[in-house]
Amino acid sequence: MENGAAPTAKPVIVAIDGPSGTGKSSTSKAVAAQLGLSYLDTGAQYRAITWWMVNNGIDLADPAAIADVAGKPEIISGTDPSAPTITVDGVDVAGPIRTQEVTSRVSAVSAVPEVRARITELQRTLATGAEKGIVVEGRDIGTTVLPDADLKIFLTASAEARAARRSGELKGADVQATREALIKRDAADSSRKTSPLAKAGDAVEVDTTELTLAQVIECVVTLVEEKRAGK
Repeated sequence: MENGAAPTAKPVIVAIDGPSGTGKSSTSKAVAAQLGLSYLDTGAQYRAITWWMVNNGIDLADPAAIADVAGKPEIISGTDPSAPTITVDGVDVAGPIRTQEVTSRVSAVSAVPEVRARITELQRTLATGAEKGIVVEGRDIGTTVLPDADLKIFLTASAEARAARRSGELKGADVQATREALIKRDAADSSRKTSPLAKAGDAVEVDTTELTLAQVIECVVTLVEEKRAGK
């Protein structure tokens, strides 16, 4: 779609939150690409700082040790939805941050207030600097990072549906084990003191359990277009 479709459209900031396996990343990237917006995967930033800490031998059982070095790594996120990038101190970490080693530790690192303050600042800078607008996906975007976002969407799905999708992504993964891991991660993220996973009061909830990815994308694109049109 040409960006001339709505030449006078003001930049729109879209916050998409929800737990793992709801289709957040695929939906956010597709919506941003379709509407000519920037895209930011905030979870990748938390994974990146976790990867850096694992690589530098930081004791992840010690929140004070994590807090002490939260400001050290330089994390840069590319916001092109067709080819999002992320580097830490100039190193491309798009692959390494998706390992099980990082996945199993990201909740512990991201629960530390100093880490969240650092990453939140990065996220706000990217969002406010996006000339045409941006789709920002995560777990606390509508509630904490961008409480004044133009549109807030909260994606949900049953634990079974999420586990099936996630184990499809993680080739050969055990659905039951994946389901248990997702529920454990949800509990950790929802109960943490700093910026828990939560639905903003003014967010639109979209249950993706029975929807195809194409249907979810279509739904979100419609919501964004209505917001842009001032409906």
